[in-house]
Amino acid sequence: MEKKSFKITNESGIHARPATILVNQAMEYDCDIFLSAMKKKVDFKSIMGVMSLGIYSGTVIEVIADGNDEKKAIEGIANKIIELNLGKEI
Repeated sequence: MEKKSFKITNESGIHARPATILVNQAMEYDCDIFLSAMKKKVDFKSIMGVMSLGIYSGTVIEVIADGNDEKKAIEGIANKIIELNLGKEI
């Protein structure tokens, strides 16, 4: 199991467009990936799950991967979060 935490710094948080990009990135990996924020945990491969969290600026999120591609998945998603200027690793 691999984990990384991020603080969302984008003033719009994780809204529909970046959420879709992140979910599509998560679907590329052969492992279970979860997104945890505000004491809730959802499947990172589910756009409805990600959007249901209502992640806003200042929120701390944790990405959790477990399975065959877990390290590759964490790195890929971390890079995408940074590339989209959504937040920074903590």
